Amino acid sequence: MSQTAAQLVAALRRGRRDATAEVTVLADRPDATVVRCGQVVAKAHPPGTDPAELAVRLGIAAHPRCAGILLPPVDDGMAALPDGRRVTLWPYGEPVAPDAPDAAPWVEAGKLLARLHAVPVAELPGPLPAMRGPVKAARAIARLRAAALPDSAAIRAVSHAWAGLPDWARGVDRTDRTDRRDRTDRRDRTDRRDHRDRTDHRDRADRQEADRLCHGDLHLGQLIRRRATDWRLIDIDDLGLGDPAWDLARPAAWYAAGLLAPEDWDRFLGAYRAAGGPAAGQGDPWPRLDVPARALTVQTAALALAKAAAAGRALDEAEEAMVEAAVRIARYMEAVG
Repeated sequence: MSQTAAQLVAALRRGRRDATAEVTVLADRPDATVVRCGQVVAKAHPPGTDPAELAVRLGIAAHPRCAGILLPPVDDGMAALPDGRRVTLWPYGEPVAPDAPDAAPWVEAGKLLARLHAVPVAELPGPLPAMRGPVKAARAIARLRAAALPDSAAIRAVSHAWAGLPDWARGVDRTDRTDRRDRTDRRDRTDRRDHRDRTDHRDRADRQEADRLCHGDLHLGQLIRRRATDWRLIDIDDLGLGDPAWDLARPAAWYAAGLLAPEDWDRFLGAYRAAGGPAAGQGDPWPRLDVPARALTVQTAALALAKAAAAGRALDEAEEAMVEAAVRIARYMEAVG
């Protein structure tokens, strides 16, 4: 058990006024530590979490407009841990069973996303922060670079696929863009800028709905249920304004990589569309989903390479599939110039 987990267990027992209460550690990672005590779950948010943005996100989760969509927090504030990490409390719910893929709630996930994307943002607490999906993708690339792994075709492909994404999908603001251009070789800079400008031009018209309330990190681990069919979205750390296509990007990337069965993809996308979801239209969804799905593919591949190297192990089957998908993206980009 990490020091953060031990601090969180102690804080939760104090908050429950029971020094011997049984506590279960559900997650113990640098980016999230979660423990359960009875029907209450405590989460220590990532280091550096902005307290003002967290307060807004908590207000959104508790807002009546998000009732039945987001799991609301328990209204019982806890002090920050000794290491400074912010803590929030939540009702316990049953997660998706990882060993029962046929029962995965893809229809429910699609419906919840459509409802989330339809929430009128003007009625929510603010100022609303930006959805953090692109920033997390950029952090995955930074983690891979920081690992300083030996050169390989996979790492080169991930880097090339990443460089070909438009700035918004790489979490780049104008200041970052200027700094990067000042530091980058002129010829390489021009080649990449030309490609990104073409991509931005194709992509811009499809992002008219880019100021919707988005989850920012959708996968099946972000759903829990309090009752048999009462599914809710959890984990508000990346919640905010953004392009709703990003919330469909991980299932789209899995489908494109062969990790999500076509029938499950159809159920998810069909439920999202039937519930009025704005991010995929009614025809070919890929003009809207292509850029976010490529970004999530590259993010997942970068994390897979970094984590496998840190653990001294080979890629597992799913990781290998995502790295191969990133390689295909890089090859396609080379082919189209």
